[in-house]
Amino acid sequence: MVSDPDKKSTRSRKTGHGRKSENAIILVDIDSIRPCPENDLIYTIDPESPENKRLQADIAERGIVEPIVVSRDDVGIIISGHRRYAAACRAGLTKVPVRYYDIKREDDLDAFVELLVTFNRDQREKTFDEKLREEATRHNPCEAHLTLLEERNKPREIAEPFIIEGIKTRSEISPAKKPMLDTLFQVLEDNITPMTVRQIHYQFMNDPPLRHASKPGSWYRNKLCDYKNLVDLVARARIAGLISMQDIIDETRPFKSWSAFRNSGDFINRHMQNFLNGYWRNLQQSQPDHIEILAEKNTIYSTVNQIAQEYCIPTTSLRGYGSIYPRYEMTQRYFRSGKEKLIILIVSDFDPDGEEIAQSFARSLRDEFEIENIHPIKVALTYDHIKRFNLVPNMEAKKTSSQYQKFYDRYGTDDVFEVEALRPAQLQMLLEEAIDSVMDLDLFNQELEQEKTDAADIEAYRETILKYIRDYRNEESN
Repeated sequence: MVSDPDKKSTRSRKTGHGRKSENAIILVDIDSIRPCPENDLIYTIDPESPENKRLQADIAERGIVEPIVVSRDDVGIIISGHRRYAAACRAGLTKVPVRYYDIKREDDLDAFVELLVTFNRDQREKTFDEKLREEATRHNPCEAHLTLLEERNKPREIAEPFIIEGIKTRSEISPAKKPMLDTLFQVLEDNITPMTVRQIHYQFMNDPPLRHASKPGSWYRNKLCDYKNLVDLVARARIAGLISMQDIIDETRPFKSWSAFRNSGDFINRHMQNFLNGYWRNLQQSQPDHIEILAEKNTIYSTVNQIAQEYCIPTTSLRGYGSIYPRYEMTQRYFRSGKEKLIILIVSDFDPDGEEIAQSFARSLRDEFEIENIHPIKVALTYDHIKRFNLVPNMEAKKTSSQYQKFYDRYGTDDVFEVEALRPAQLQMLLEEAIDSVMDLDLFNQELEQEKTDAADIEAYRETILKYIRDYRNEESN
């Protein structure tokens, strides 16, 4: 044990030639060493804390057991032992044991600070802000920025802009289009938005307006020219502000942007706002069966997804028959669930291909991916739905289709219907009915109740951490 000068230490010694050995422990005047200025920027010493009061009492009674590590500057700069030094000063010690480390702060400040953190990293449990400042000393701003840049795409050469030719003009909506415009307003009012133009088209088919107010008999038809007329009307109505831009969606034209920030403060504030937000409890985890939803095309994906997210059910959009990979992913989710039965709720058109898509997908999972206990259900669109909702035929089935004869033999009709013929609310109602019929609703409601408890736990934890961070940032700004 090394103590104060009144309690002589047998370990205290000096080496010859005026050079202090790095391993030597010697007693020096406490005034001959001083704290490192950078230490106060990283660590906090509260003399009134219970831990530091105990240390002061122990040093007053027994002296300093573990020597203070200092640099070889003319006035030794403390590398390790700031708390012991502070306690020794308060205890009234005039000499303290030190061990010299072969480094000078004045020669290489960065290396000195790195050594300071290395000595102090594992000595005691640090506060959150101390750990944060410790970590900051390990990251050079230039190197950190280079790492940031490496994570982005490599810069591209700026292409030469072309000259914009001509002037884009779009005619105003004339009084002749009032019947179609009124029908458009009514469709958007009666249905869940956003809607695709294709969904609006099929709602027009249920109660066709005149395409031209002064031309009797110019009823809206299921023709390409009429559909293009509707597309143009919707575009002009949006530009004129007659309907909201957000009322219309096009699932076939994806968009991607990148989150960029003015500075690090904006970035921190954004993530503080989003910290621990967006929790989703797996509401399906206690269900006896694994349930998935399969949509034939992107145009109904958002409508279907609004219901799927309420139940936390995975949803796949095929865009036709689909490739092998979506089938593989579904099988992997099913196998990971560990459940015995796979239930697939399928939403597709009522036409030869729509019927076959449902069959083909289920058959592939059974025969190619070896899922024996598979239970496919055609949620929509079915022949019963056509009669139930009194839907208007879209067109006739193509006799050239390889599935035509099977379709005709089964239903005895050439009429075909796309799933968009249903109103979004009708489609969602059918999907909810199907989900409720295959789920254990008692277990589902128990998961919902537990999600409320989870939300309260997360919010409490979130507020505690954010308060800690806000207090730290306020101290830094002051």
